[in-house]
Amino acid sequence: MSVTTDRLRDLLETTRGDLPPLTTELIRDLDLPELLPIADVAALTGITAHTLRYYERIGLVDVARDASGRRSYDRDAVGRVVFITRLRDSDMPIAAIGRYMEMVRQGPDTEPERLALLEAHRADIVNRLRALETALAVVDYKITTYGGACGS
Repeated sequence: MSVTTDRLRDLLETTRGDLPPLTTELIRDLDLPELLPIADVAALTGITAHTLRYYERIGLVDVARDASGRRSYDRDAVGRVVFITRLRDSDMPIAAIGRYMEMVRQGPDTEPERLALLEAHRADIVNRLRALETALAVVDYKITTYGGACGS
């Protein structure tokens, strides 16, 4: 087990598991080495090494290599992985994430297009949340019909 994984485990134990959600800001604030190997990034983010290599291969994240050719993730790369993960968690297609990352590489002139892409994705998320809330209300109704109780 790596030093970084041990540090994360210690952090979880000392906070009784009450860590804030993993965000790019948290990554930058954590007491982590400047460069992390792929195994530590996988342990930190919960993303498999296979998926991390895939993200690199399709150009979603740039990862430096050490003198031996092994991947070395800096904090920005780890932050980008976390951001990509949150976009994937919200069902943004890989192609859309790829378009977004390409616009980031093109520089600040693409900020209006990036904003539009994120606003459209946000609207999709809000619509899905509303649909899920409606579905939840129906399920709650049926549970109470059978004498059950609904909790949070």
